[in-house]
Amino acid sequence: MLSKLFPESIFPRKLSSAAERRMRLAQARGEEAIIRAHVDNALMFVDTLAEEVSFDRAIDTYIRVMGIPEPLASTVATRALVALGQDLVPYRKRARDLEKSASAAPGAGEEDSKPRLRLNEASEARARAIKRA
Repeated sequence: MLSKLFPESIFPRKLSSAAERRMRLAQARGEEAIIRAHVDNALMFVDTLAEEVSFDRAIDTYIRVMGIPEPLASTVATRALVALGQDLVPYRKRARDLEKSASAAPGAGEEDSKPRLRLNEASEARARAIKRA
């Protein structure tokens, strides 16, 4: 009876490969937006409770109160901690400090002291990733 109401031609069980890829990309964007929203809210929770509790306890409390399941909870906690760490010691400041200390060292002007740029490798890897998706 249901097969007459919902024939296979209207609701196919298998999506085409292109539709499957678009669906996976949309799902990934949605999951990333959820994670970003949780991280922003966890950081707001940390700021609000800064006088009463430590930042790690505030993040744990946010995760517990919101009932975030474990695989997502560890991602939210890690990204919130990374954001807090960037606020405390920004990467660019550390990189400048390292450059200053390297330039003060003897032989710092040599070309070998800097890492080799691999711009072509990065663009090729990106192109391969796009082709796979």
